[in-house]
Amino acid sequence: MSHFRKGLWRSALAAAAVAGFVTSAAAQMELKIMAPAAPGGGWDQTARSMQQALTQSGIAKSVQVTNVPGAGGSIGIAQLVNNSKGDGHQLMVMGYVMVGALLTNKSPVTLDQTTPIARLTTEYEAIVVPANSPIQNAKDLAAAIKADPAKVTWAGGSAGGVDHIAAALFAKAAGADPTKINYIPFSGGGEALAAILGGKVTAGISGYGEFESQVKAGKLRLIGLTSATKTANVDVPSIKEQGIDLEIANWRAVVAPPGISADQKKALTDAMDKLAQSKEWQELLKAKGWENAYVSGDAFAKILANEQALTKEVLTAVGLVKS
Repeated sequence: MSHFRKGLWRSALAAAAVAGFVTSAAAQMELKIMAPAAPGGGWDQTARSMQQALTQSGIAKSVQVTNVPGAGGSIGIAQLVNNSKGDGHQLMVMGYVMVGALLTNKSPVTLDQTTPIARLTTEYEAIVVPANSPIQNAKDLAAAIKADPAKVTWAGGSAGGVDHIAAALFAKAAGADPTKINYIPFSGGGEALAAILGGKVTAGISGYGEFESQVKAGKLRLIGLTSATKTANVDVPSIKEQGIDLEIANWRAVVAPPGISADQKKALTDAMDKLAQSKEWQELLKAKGWENAYVSGDAFAKILANEQALTKEVLTAVGLVKS
């Protein structure tokens, strides 16, 4: 074998060794994901779906999920910022809900203190009523809320989150005073669902995935989704198609603690990029009815900054935040 060919052979072996090292380094990654809410809700489902896809695909060696409920994620983010600084193995699931909750709770900790990694999914809000409710459609609900907004009780996620914003915008679109709505916040999807099924509230609002099984079982009636038009997986006209001008989407994402290095940030972003492309994750998105809305790095950081500014405007307009 010539020196030239020997050199090529050595280079190929070295490249293969490096590739093998990179693959095994990625596979050796041990991640921790915090869901800053009680079990059963959208953030918890997202964290556990990530855990499943990351380990099954071999992107991570292990993924530990913890729940830190309370105040729309305000308690979780405070823990991330104060206790996990510089931890390149820690991620926290967050989303539109947290953006609003931090504003309404006047949280001393803000999203600007975290390290944005990636937006994962988007999901439309669903409005449901118990199966035996006299409310049949969006027009009926709009009429009830216009007659007396305080008499219509809503069950949803944390105060100031996307569920709360959507309920306020529904009231506004129905011609009622959005500042007078009777909204009851729950920190976990399971608790809100129990209140709706038990007939303790007029209507429930959350991501469709949290209600789907109960809707299919005939225990809840779906009034509609907050999409522009009817979606492929739901056989009910959207709220907008029923004449109520409401369109809003919830999104979910992951952020890391402050103080991580550029290399740690790159490793976490690379792991999320691989997750988004994995067969396991794509199958979970389909099963959950979540739309793929993947954006990472600086592009996501820009989106996050814009969403914070827009959410403040909406919350101020509907009286949830004082200007």
